[in-house]
Amino acid sequence: MPSPLAPPRTDPGQPLAPDLKPVHVHKYGGSSLADAAHYQRVAALLDEMDASAPGLQFVVVSAMHGVTDTLIALAEASMSATDWKPAFMALRQRHLDAADVLDADATHGLHAWLKARFAELGETLTAMASGQARSEADIARVHGLGEVCSSRLLQVALGGADAGWGRLDARDVLVANPGELGVTVDWEASQSRLAQWSERQDYCARGRVITGFIARDGEGANTTLGRNGSDYSAAAFGRLLHANELTIWTDVDGVLSADPRLVPDAVCLDSMSYAEANELSYFGASVLHPRTIAPALQAGLAIRIRNTCNPAAPGTVISLASAAAASPVKGLSLVERMALLELSGAGLIGVPGTAERMFAALHAAGVSVTMISQGSSEHSICCVVREAQAAQAREAVANAFADAIEKGLVAGVEVTPGIVILAAVGDGMVGSPGVAARLFDGLAKARVNIRAIAQGASERNISVALDAADAVRGLRAVHSAFWLSPQTLSIGLIGPGKVGRALLGQLADSLQRLAGEGQRGIDLRLRAIANSRRMSLAPRYLPPQQALEALEAGEALDLDTFAHHVRASHLPHALIVDCSGSDAIADYYPQWLAAGIHVVTPSKHAGSGDLARYQAIRAATRHGGRFGYEATVGAGLPVIMTLRNQLDTGDELTAFEGVLSGTLAWLFNRFDGSVPFSALVREARELGYTEPDPRDDLSGIDVARKLVILAREAGRMLSLEDVEIENLVPPALQDVPLEEFLARLEELDAPLQARLEDALAGGGALRYLARMDLEGRASVALVVPRAGHASLYTRLTDNLIQFHTRRYTDNPLVVQGPGAGPEVTAAGVFGDVLAIAQALGARL
Repeated sequence: MPSPLAPPRTDPGQPLAPDLKPVHVHKYGGSSLADAAHYQRVAALLDEMDASAPGLQFVVVSAMHGVTDTLIALAEASMSATDWKPAFMALRQRHLDAADVLDADATHGLHAWLKARFAELGETLTAMASGQARSEADIARVHGLGEVCSSRLLQVALGGADAGWGRLDARDVLVANPGELGVTVDWEASQSRLAQWSERQDYCARGRVITGFIARDGEGANTTLGRNGSDYSAAAFGRLLHANELTIWTDVDGVLSADPRLVPDAVCLDSMSYAEANELSYFGASVLHPRTIAPALQAGLAIRIRNTCNPAAPGTVISLASAAAASPVKGLSLVERMALLELSGAGLIGVPGTAERMFAALHAAGVSVTMISQGSSEHSICCVVREAQAAQAREAVANAFADAIEKGLVAGVEVTPGIVILAAVGDGMVGSPGVAARLFDGLAKARVNIRAIAQGASERNISVALDAADAVRGLRAVHSAFWLSPQTLSIGLIGPGKVGRALLGQLADSLQRLAGEGQRGIDLRLRAIANSRRMSLAPRYLPPQQALEALEAGEALDLDTFAHHVRASHLPHALIVDCSGSDAIADYYPQWLAAGIHVVTPSKHAGSGDLARYQAIRAATRHGGRFGYEATVGAGLPVIMTLRNQLDTGDELTAFEGVLSGTLAWLFNRFDGSVPFSALVREARELGYTEPDPRDDLSGIDVARKLVILAREAGRMLSLEDVEIENLVPPALQDVPLEEFLARLEELDAPLQARLEDALAGGGALRYLARMDLEGRASVALVVPRAGHASLYTRLTDNLIQFHTRRYTDNPLVVQGPGAGPEVTAAGVFGDVLAIAQALGARL
């Protein structure tokens, strides 16, 4: 019989000789082998692959899902005099149930074979309970039974020997010895035993099913390869068999850019280098164990990660070099349940051997160090260890430096629990300036503090230690910062009135476009809505078109609870849009901004109200929260942006004037004497141009607030009390009920008609203007502008503002356009939201 194996290559990685079949190695984990149906699915997959890519198939299998944990528990129970038989019988029955499906007619004798294996297991457990069999080899034999049974189950599912499928017990080939760095394969001995085994076997036309996880040591005793040992087995056999490729089948489409349970927008990577995969797997990525990569790297063996449940997905290929990617970072991972250990003191400065002394103490105590960071001043050195080892680590280092601590040369050893390591990995980071800056900027914008930093000279990995409470938010923020997913803003909306409802409509129309698959720019996630009485909080997402309905069934309003919900720990950024017009809600802005919650509002209370509150809002933005208020002046017009751009580029505002009320603009653009002023007010109210109470517009207070906002933007700390305001409502009507005011509107007509006739007589017209001069004198009043003034040429609800600056002295800078209406105001609010998203790194 010809050998079922290809002869060893002298040049690993080169194609097999033309007269030999190519060798494919596959590995299926426990999640792919949960029950009989899963074994049948795997068998069907292997049949399909054999048809599309003929060759010898070697299939390394794990135990059925959860079986290894049960076997470990059985061994521990038997040795601790705990009743192990119920769990044993349940495990036995689970395997027999699978046999009933896979070998229903008993053609392969699977049922009897499994009974014999479990009889042997029962005997071993009984011997362990009596103390007669408790060696490491005995324990390994129990732990590895799952793979032995699993290999037989899959062989039968494939049709057995008659269908060209044989079995290989890895203990007949693999020689592995424990060491300080873990179990390692004795390659020379294993290759020799493989050759001997091959000579004794009959030829199998299609391939072999191989037990993962188990092996023998150099003395021939049973041993295991440890957790994730089946992956290591697969890589080992891939090397020994000189395979063309190793495919590891799991329950995800490939290696993802981050844990999808923490980052739902994680993307599947097309390719990775061995170095990238090794870094990611070391730092917690669960798809591949670090030890798996070493044999593949040594043999130049490509590893492909694929999904058993979605075989159409191409998966991720891991090889010597990966394809270029748009982002320098390929993936991010978290290592949880860590602690930060710091040794500090002036006595460490310039003293050789400090680090050696510290890490020798940790080594002697059996403490594993995951990350190291030391300042160039040498005043302190810190490292990150497992939280479970923190106490013994502190004791070990304190004992090693006891003399220095006693003399006051060293301050002592401080341990901070609740630490998580966030690692960014990618070959593209090598030689790419700004990678660290982008990582740190992403964390800063998400209000995540960094406790320690480490970067190797290879530049392939940057690791930072974070507080566990910030870990998920930090992970998502950095994932977005490197364009691996959209920027996510958790949004809460307060005040679903006219503007709020218009904003909901604009969000509903735009969200899909903004978060489109090709754009991957921004994920605006509405998660809360509130009015003055109620609020509705959605765990993940509240569709804008359903928000009002959800609010009707909401709970009582609690602004602290509302803000806490919006500032979700698992989302990188939070934003509250306040369309309420409530002065009381504006009081919350400083604390929201200080907590890193961005605030956007069309309400003028914050910008024009109490000066101390305004200054507190400004101070709070230094903590990272951004304040968007463009719509407070000019609705959707870029009034504040224009002024800000001039001031930021060194210009100086000397004066400004303009029409700052769309309502008053419409009224006086129409007021030519042909229709009474009262009739125009009623028409404007019906059109929705005025507030429900037109006196809010006619009083001039709204215009004065806008003037104060612009003055403060220019550095003039004015308050409403500093503005001279002309109220167009006669004193007799200012405090009467709304119904009475509306009934007596005609009392406005005579005085305004007289002023209009005076203006017309002089060739002019009436306009309600806001003005601030060089000395800071501010007023809002009904005036007759000079001939040629820009306000005389506005139309409908146009706002108009003229900025007189050092650059624009004779010919002022003019901003003009519609300045009233829910849609344009909501557009201004939406623009602020998008501006904040862009500042956070979104690609718009």
